[in-house]
Amino acid sequence: MAGKTIVVLSVPAGAGHTRVAEAIRARAAADHGEVKVIHLDAMAFATPRLRKVYTDLYLLLIGRVPGLWRHVYRLTDQARADGLFNRLRRWIERRDCRQLADQIAALAPDAIVCTHFQPAEILSQQIAAGALDCPLWVQVTDFDLHRMWIHPHVVGYFAASDEVAFRMREQGIAAHAIHVAGIPTMPAFSLQHDRTECARAIGLDPALKTILLMGGGAGLGGLSRVADKLLSISGHFQLIALAGRNAAELAALQRLAVRHPGRLVAQGYTDRVERLMACADLVVTKPGGATSAECLAMGLPMIVNAPIPGQEEHNANYLLEHGVALKATDLSTLEYRIRYLLAHPAKLHEMAARARALGRPHAALQVLETVLVQCKNKSEEAYG
Repeated sequence: MAGKTIVVLSVPAGAGHTRVAEAIRARAAADHGEVKVIHLDAMAFATPRLRKVYTDLYLLLIGRVPGLWRHVYRLTDQARADGLFNRLRRWIERRDCRQLADQIAALAPDAIVCTHFQPAEILSQQIAAGALDCPLWVQVTDFDLHRMWIHPHVVGYFAASDEVAFRMREQGIAAHAIHVAGIPTMPAFSLQHDRTECARAIGLDPALKTILLMGGGAGLGGLSRVADKLLSISGHFQLIALAGRNAAELAALQRLAVRHPGRLVAQGYTDRVERLMACADLVVTKPGGATSAECLAMGLPMIVNAPIPGQEEHNANYLLEHGVALKATDLSTLEYRIRYLLAHPAKLHEMAARARALGRPHAALQVLETVLVQCKNKSEEAYG
């Protein structure tokens, strides 16, 4: 497959879509160096007004008015594909994303993989109009399926679970076009990491029970308030709090760490999350699709809290149903869950075993190799 070019398109509506796209690119670099994989932010080729809708407005809604986002999520999932709302939205996208089509034409890839529904929809329209002749793939990044991920002229879909695959078939997608690969994670999440080395590198005791507190790339969920509550629990455990790009929360966590020397490590955004997970026995997190997949790949049980309405609520349900997570609806419940798991190590061990069994650390490789097989078959057909 030397000389093949694959373009992976993401949208920075939260960090998950970007991380999944980077995972595919990184896996290609590690295992298929003869293949050129280019990761592009689709919103870099859109007008400023469209970028605001798909990034700024989304983050505003989930951060400040999550109830409104739940309403938007449900309405857009139920809207008719040929209804007025969707026809108008597609017209706006065509108008405001012309540069994306130009960029794809200039790169002339052998295949395209979208980790967000928006570029998939744009390129589906391009294929329908005869302006693009390239296999288009869609990687769904949650353990849920929203109607806006489904488009005509898509060669194949990558589903996070058997349930998502079932729902794809219910939406009319042919079974042969659906691949249950999981959600791609970076190659580092498929490796073994030395807990002692990783813990000592950040000043923690590798022998102590360790809880990792995460709030996604945007550092949502009131992390400093949650950390303060957890540190009030008596017991021999330590805490890592990952604030992402939320500078205010990081500062608050750092002040809290001064009050609890040796018990709390506050971290900002990092591209070495796997090393922090290697130190942990339990993760307290929003159930984003990419974060959940990373925890499962590392065999880490979870307590899920502050889910974004819609997709993350479905992710939480999936994790709960498979016995790899507990749910905390408020700080009091979170404290109870932590106390319970610290007092029942066998339960924590059982959840970790289930997480390891459910994890798909090689999802990115399966995605990449499925796309490459289709490219090979297409080339053989073209040349007889």
